[in-house]
Amino acid sequence: MSILVSIVGASGYTGGEMLRLLVNHPEVKIGQAISRTYAGQPVSRAHPHLRGCKLPNFVTSDALTKADILVLAQPHGIAQRAIEDYAKLAPRIIDLSADFRLRSHDDYQHWYGQAHAAPDWLPRFVYGLPEIHRAAIRKANYVSGVGCNATATMLALLPLVQHNLLVRDRPIIAEVKTGSSEGGRKVNQSSHHPVRKGVVRSYAPVGHRHVAEVQQSLGISDTHMSLTAIEIVRGALATAHAFTKPDTTERDLWRAYRATYEQEPFVRIVREKQGNFRRPEPKILSGTNFADVSFDLDSQTGRVVTLCAIDNLMKGAAGTALQCLNLMCGFEEETALEFTGLHPI
Repeated sequence: MSILVSIVGASGYTGGEMLRLLVNHPEVKIGQAISRTYAGQPVSRAHPHLRGCKLPNFVTSDALTKADILVLAQPHGIAQRAIEDYAKLAPRIIDLSADFRLRSHDDYQHWYGQAHAAPDWLPRFVYGLPEIHRAAIRKANYVSGVGCNATATMLALLPLVQHNLLVRDRPIIAEVKTGSSEGGRKVNQSSHHPVRKGVVRSYAPVGHRHVAEVQQSLGISDTHMSLTAIEIVRGALATAHAFTKPDTTERDLWRAYRATYEQEPFVRIVREKQGNFRRPEPKILSGTNFADVSFDLDSQTGRVVTLCAIDNLMKGAAGTALQCLNLMCGFEEETALEFTGLHPI
């Protein structure tokens, strides 16, 4: 029997990705696609690549009815103000915004500069990164989305943390290069094409909110992030710099990364000696739920450079959300996420 899934905020980029994935999911029936802007219009008006798919027209939020799962793909700040109403309509909720990613109200207020509208709900959500919280996601009714920059950074660093290879009294610096789709569907001055074309722009050198997710999930406090916009549409590449314990070798790193990721269906170690694609590249991951990771070690100084490439709309948002949905419902984790990407594009 199919489960009924409705999407609130379905006309945005992540909402469109959820529709693209769910339309081919054998265990899911798409209920409603909610959009104030496109209400009454076909889904293809916002997502032309979905022409010909059997999808309902967009409807307003006032018409939202009950479903088995609600996927909330709205801008930050909306879900927390309406969570009680959403919970009455569906027993399980996946929220792709940043509203429920942090467990502590104090942390939320620190990083977002304001009080949370529903602080009692923060501990009820499980942070939706399966590579860290798979067991909890299986049992959860409420799962938060993941920050795309946080996802890339955490997957780059996770083996080092799990296998206790880092010097804890030295800072970790992650530099993340991001694509324009991270800014969402709504055009602003910084995303306007004539302004953005050709840029390599450092837009968040310090203090980015995704740092809080990294610190919360990895348990490492001296972590910092710097974001740079580059001229791509999809993709994020995290390059993290840290220091390993004395006498750590390249073999130790191989063991750690293989042990952490050998059973992960969507994480691949990419570290080759020849060819054009020796290290992770976001371009070849477009449309996929894969995360490609790598590492390099300066044995003289102990500095390790770890990398992770993802599609920010997929592994950094909708793809991971569907991965969580599959876990919550007891489906095979890879269902409807089998797309392997295209080359060349």
